[in-house]
Amino acid sequence: MACAGCGTGVDGKPSGCKSNGGCSTGGCNRLNVFDWLSNIPLGDSLAPFDIIEVSFNNGSRKDFYRNVTKQLFDKGEMVTVEGVSGFDVGTVNLTGELVKLQMKKKRAEDTPDIKKVLRRSSNDDLQRMADNKAREKDALIKSRAIARNMGLEMKLAEVEIQADGRKATFFYTADDRVDFRELIKVYASEFRAKVEMRQIGARQEAGKVGGIGSCGRELCCATWLSDFKSVNTTAARYQNLSINQAKLSGQCGRLKCCLNYELDTYLDALKEFPDDVDTIETAAGVANLQKRDIFKSLMWYSYEGSNKQYPLTITRAREIRQLNRQGIKPDELKPVEVMTAKPKEADLGFADVVGQISLKSLEKTAQKRKQKDKDRQKQQKPGGEQKQQGGGPKTEQKQEPKQAAQRHERHERHHPERKNKQEGRGKQGPGQQGGQPKQGREQQPRQEQGPKPSQNQGQQGQGGQGGQPKQDRRPPRHKPRPNQPNNNNKS
Repeated sequence: MACAGCGTGVDGKPSGCKSNGGCSTGGCNRLNVFDWLSNIPLGDSLAPFDIIEVSFNNGSRKDFYRNVTKQLFDKGEMVTVEGVSGFDVGTVNLTGELVKLQMKKKRAEDTPDIKKVLRRSSNDDLQRMADNKAREKDALIKSRAIARNMGLEMKLAEVEIQADGRKATFFYTADDRVDFRELIKVYASEFRAKVEMRQIGARQEAGKVGGIGSCGRELCCATWLSDFKSVNTTAARYQNLSINQAKLSGQCGRLKCCLNYELDTYLDALKEFPDDVDTIETAAGVANLQKRDIFKSLMWYSYEGSNKQYPLTITRAREIRQLNRQGIKPDELKPVEVMTAKPKEADLGFADVVGQISLKSLEKTAQKRKQKDKDRQKQQKPGGEQKQQGGGPKTEQKQEPKQAAQRHERHERHHPERKNKQEGRGKQGPGQQGGQPKQGREQQPRQEQGPKPSQNQGQQGQGGQGGQPKQDRRPPRHKPRPNQPNNNNKS
């Protein structure tokens, strides 16, 4: 990946890793190359190699150009090179002695016909390239519509327009041969440029489009892979993989290229396994080879008509085969024991249980809380109303019994004379509580001693819970005389 400082500096050069030319490790585009000879100085008598490698369209296309300007170009610089009937703008991808190795790898010859580097890209060149690159998306949509209207069995993957806008390259995929002679004429008149058609494969198309593979990383064909070798199902069989088309196929719909990465290692490991032990005979019957476990060096056999498999070592399989050649059938296979479960870790006597919470304990606590709420609702029936003394309006009492008892004790401790008065009232019949006489009994007048307390104090203890005085919100009535009984309790 690119470093965080790939922005443009004050002098117009890319910051990069302070190399004044870009990231020396690459990562800014696809199919990048690490220039590991960039910091090694050349001898005084040696001149730098005059051919450089330039990449276009974020590394999707590369080509070699001769540096006739004798200027020193750094990796990541934008240069203007010769194009088809014009010029093109690309990024310097590789310079120096590594270009010789790249040309040898790609079988490119150092001939006088190699195109030349014109100059460093100016602001006008970069602006013109940006304008033409912005047309590529619209050109791809229009070109697909034209090809569909003409009934051609082809799929356009990418359109690349030259920096000066004089040439347009169309990359397409097709199963069969396509006659696009009329299509080129339509494209030339529509886009006002020279048209070039290039057929690519499904793997190259996936590399141009890009994406994320099943491994979670960016596709190899879009980052570093340039040579696409053929992949067949034999590679999957050597690696003991199930032939599942959905799991073995990549983004391109073909077999994954990574099936070939470890194939040579598997082939070297399979050389240790004998080839003539596909079937062995014992006293119990004929056993057939099912699979080879390369990592554990085991060979799995099963009897005919049975699904149970027996793991044998390579040495044991060779012994049984040698006995069969002598006409001897051993009594048993003597399979080895395979540890399927993971070994238990040794208890070190210390466990960090800070922050660990058991979900079962939380569930039990929640159930207990719900049960308590249900019991409390049953004890406190909602809507229970009690009548006040004198036939006043009904009020709901929602005081807790424990809190009411504490208030009652506190009130009796501070006012002992009111406690005696309440005890005298408690001797009356149960029908007299609440301010209404019970039917069939006469109401006896209450004799009061001393000065009559206030009306709020006379209602203490009448509610049946606590001694807290309550405010009387009833309308004022005529007060009775001191020597006459209070007859306002009649309903």
